[in-house]
Amino acid sequence: MRLFHLSDLHIGIRLYNHDLREEQEYLFAQIADYVKKYQPDAILIAGDIYDKAVPSADAVQLFDRFLESLYSAAGKVEIMIVSGNHDSAQRIDYLNFLLSKQRVHMVGIPPRRPEEYIERVTLRDEHGAVNFYLLPFSKPSVVRGTFDESDTVYSYNEAIHRLFAREHIDERERNVLVSHQFYLPMGKKPEEIARMESEITAVGNVDVVWSDVLAPFDYAALGHIHKPMTVGENRFRYCGTPYAYSVSEANQEKGILMVSLGKKGEEPEIVKLPLVPKRKVMVLEDTFENVLRKASEDYVQVILTDDRDLEIFDLQERIAMAFPNKLEIKRIFTRREGLPDEVTEPVYTSPYDLICQFIPEMDDEEREIMISVINEATGGAAT
Repeated sequence: MRLFHLSDLHIGIRLYNHDLREEQEYLFAQIADYVKKYQPDAILIAGDIYDKAVPSADAVQLFDRFLESLYSAAGKVEIMIVSGNHDSAQRIDYLNFLLSKQRVHMVGIPPRRPEEYIERVTLRDEHGAVNFYLLPFSKPSVVRGTFDESDTVYSYNEAIHRLFAREHIDERERNVLVSHQFYLPMGKKPEEIARMESEITAVGNVDVVWSDVLAPFDYAALGHIHKPMTVGENRFRYCGTPYAYSVSEANQEKGILMVSLGKKGEEPEIVKLPLVPKRKVMVLEDTFENVLRKASEDYVQVILTDDRDLEIFDLQERIAMAFPNKLEIKRIFTRREGLPDEVTEPVYTSPYDLICQFIPEMDDEEREIMISVINEATGGAAT
C-alpha cells in the first residue's frame, strides 16, 4: 500500500511581512503532480492545515482548491487529515461525517468522553488490512474526560499514553498513526531537538510525549516539528513543512514522504519526494559589494560583514533593489585593534547636528526647512 505523508501546511502564514500564497500554490501544484504520477492509496496530512485558528477567506479557498487537486489527480485515494495546534478543531471537524463518505476524513476533535475512541479508517490491499488511527492535536484538559476522571490533572505524556491504552490495536495487522504532537525519542532531552523559529514551543516543554507510545504502529505520520526527522526509529517520521517558513529553515531540503507498506513485519520503504520552491529562503553573509553581485528574487536575510564603516546613505535602497523580497539586513561588527574595551557614554548631539552628519550636502534653504521641521516636532530642540 502506497501512502503520501505531508504536514504543517500553515496556509495563510507570512514570512516577515511577505504573503506566501503564491509560494504555497506553486508547491501544492507539485504535490498534485506527484499524486497523479504515483497514484497513492492514501494521503495523510498530519495537522496545522492553517496558520491561524480563524483563517482568512483566501486561506480557506486555497486549501479547498488544494484538496480538489489531490482528489482529481488520483483515480481512487483516501485523504486523511487531522487538526494541529494552529487549527480550530471544530472547523477541521466540520462535516467530517459526510465528507468521510467521499473518502475525505477530516478529524479535528480527539476523544472527549468514555464512549469515544480515536477515529479509525481501515483500507485493504493484497496483504490484508491497514488500520489508520487519526489523532488530532490533543491537550490533556480535552481528553481527560475519556478516562472518567475529569478532576485529575495529567501531563501530555500521561494523557496520550492513557488514550492509546484504551484502544484495542490488533498488532497482527498493519497499523498507521496520523498524529500532531511533540513526540520525543526515548532518552532524548527536549533541548537536544532543534526547533524552528516558525514553531510554537511550549514553556518548559510540557507538551513532550515519549515515543514508546508509538511502538504498536508500523508507520507514524507525524506533524508539529517543522524540520524532517525520525523519532527513535526510521518508521516514525516528521516530514516537516513543505516550505521554509522561517530563516532557521533556510538550508533545509523540503519535501513530502512516499511510504510503501509491504507485508506485516516488513520495514516500510520511505522515499522523499522533493519540493522545489519558486523562491528560496536564503541567508547571504558577505560584504556589501559582494552581496549586491548575488541579486535575486529569493527571500533573503542579508548579513553584512564589512570590517569598516559603510558611509552609504542609500545602502538599504540599493539592497532592496537587488533583493525585492529581502527579509532584513543585519551587520556583523568585528572589534578592531586599538579600540577601548569599555564603551563610554556618547556626547549628546542635537537632532539638527545628527541629521547634518548624515546629509552634509544640504544648502541653506534645505537647512532652514530642516530646522523648522525639527522645531515643530520637538518643540524647539533643533539646536
